[in-house]
Amino acid sequence: MDQNSDMPSKVVPTLADVAAAAGVSTATVSRCLNLPDQVSEKTMQRVMAAVDRLGYSPNHSARALASRRTNTIGAIIPTMDNAIFARGIQAFQEELHLNGCTLLVASSSYEEDLEEEQIRTLTARGADALLLIGYHRRPQVYEFLNNRNVPTLVSWAFEPGSSQLSVGFNNREAMKNLAMVVLAQGHKTLGYISAHTASNDRARDRITGIRDALLEAGLNPDSMGLIETAYSIDNGDDAFRELMNTPTPPTAIMCGNDVLAVGALRAATDMGLKVPKDISITGFDDIELASAAPVPLTTVHVPHRRMGQFAARALIGALGTERQSESVELPTTVCFRDTLGPPG
Repeated sequence: MDQNSDMPSKVVPTLADVAAAAGVSTATVSRCLNLPDQVSEKTMQRVMAAVDRLGYSPNHSARALASRRTNTIGAIIPTMDNAIFARGIQAFQEELHLNGCTLLVASSSYEEDLEEEQIRTLTARGADALLLIGYHRRPQVYEFLNNRNVPTLVSWAFEPGSSQLSVGFNNREAMKNLAMVVLAQGHKTLGYISAHTASNDRARDRITGIRDALLEAGLNPDSMGLIETAYSIDNGDDAFRELMNTPTPPTAIMCGNDVLAVGALRAATDMGLKVPKDISITGFDDIELASAAPVPLTTVHVPHRRMGQFAARALIGALGTERQSESVELPTTVCFRDTLGPPG
């Protein structure tokens, strides 16, 4: 005998149950839930009171089968370990919610194979569209998404001339602009702490941007000290010490993001170096950490919230039939703060 057979089974309330409890038709209940502007406030209050009392929840699975839409959007970000993507994804979710969509988020830990697995999993679970970070992935992945007719948007990057729908910024130009500001202070020997570049086009483009600035200034880009590491404060600390222990230490160390830069700033303080008198340090992203650092960071401001909002609107547009979504390039700006000055 089943040990649970004597336990009463829970009855799931239906649309008809709500209609009966509220004294209205099932069509009226449906309008209250889906088209609230079409019912009176009095009717809405009566129906929603019945919904709350019965614990009714709409059958989204049945609705999805009927409409071939789940109103679920997937987003795969490289990391949840720090705030690099937090503001943008928050704005992305808020905009989706305003349009009746739910967000599912996965983190790939900067692992290409894991991201591909997550793309296939979210698609299999019915995600109507996907937000991906950066362009770098195998061509077969894009072919898979095209064959499944899943609209896909790339963000946190923008490549002029690319046919891939994207909402982001030009990482190469953004870092070049910051490097030109650093060089204008009189620095000629630079160090750079970068994310791993193997599967990260944004990291590669930022390095290229610094090299562009060095070439434009008549300096040898190969003279720049370069360390690739994972994004963390501790790794920024370690990389800074390594660069400063070279035979010709740099007078300015640029970092691939603000998290690495705060680690570099911590190391400089521990080594007894004054910033920016003895060494200049810059970051990238302008997350909250940048202005709250012991010495506020010179960095590149990325419009994270606008990027998230525009990305959501573009994906929702791509799911519609009335208009074709277009890629959007957003501007970045250099935030000149206290960690950058002339070489000592």
